[in-house]
Amino acid sequence: MMNKLLQLQKQVTLCKKCPRLVKYLNQIKEKYSTYWCKPVPSFGDHDAEILILGLAPGRFGSNRTGRMFTGDSSGDFMYKILHEVGLCNKPVGAGFNPALIHANDGLILKNCYITAVGRCAPPQNKPTPKELENCFPYFEEEIKLLKNVKVIIALGKIAFDGYLKWLFSAGVCHWHVLPRKKDFKFSHGAIYKSKDLPHTLIASYHPSRQNTQTGKLTPVMFRQIFREAVEYCSL
Repeated sequence: MMNKLLQLQKQVTLCKKCPRLVKYLNQIKEKYSTYWCKPVPSFGDHDAEILILGLAPGRFGSNRTGRMFTGDSSGDFMYKILHEVGLCNKPVGAGFNPALIHANDGLILKNCYITAVGRCAPPQNKPTPKELENCFPYFEEEIKLLKNVKVIIALGKIAFDGYLKWLFSAGVCHWHVLPRKKDFKFSHGAIYKSKDLPHTLIASYHPSRQNTQTGKLTPVMFRQIFREAVEYCSL
């Protein structure tokens, strides 16, 4: 399984399905030659029970460093919380020199894996429906390979909808045992758990600067999301 996941991530980094994104990343690379500027691979514990699903790389975050949620305020906010609840080995970004935060800085995730519905940094942080569709097969393959996942944490409405797309796709579940798709409402802290669902789904606001600096998402709120995820894994 580990080899298959690593092979998938190599495939992701070589993807050029979306002309708009390829052009955009090339333009950034021309200005910032040290930036990653490719599709960003997922990473984490291959035996994880918790899967964190984000939106897409940030232009000056993971698009720069080459690792999900690394190098910007969203990552600083999230990894500090993950460290507090025991899901990673250090609070990367919390008080550290930004120049020392990179894809090989020794950060290790414990019992969680991080991916996203979009793998390339999009202009204005807004991938198009077609671009999300192009990325969807990578998520499908990942969730198939991550056989121990019990809990999905969807960061934001687009990630939430991306998981629902997978959930209601052909062959995932018997349609007659699922709740109606419209019964899955996105709101921070919403939890969907049933013996008929393959995972417990937890919704959270995305830890974007827009949400964290306005107080829409506080550390207390975000910490509770991950504490609940850890608790559901122990049931």
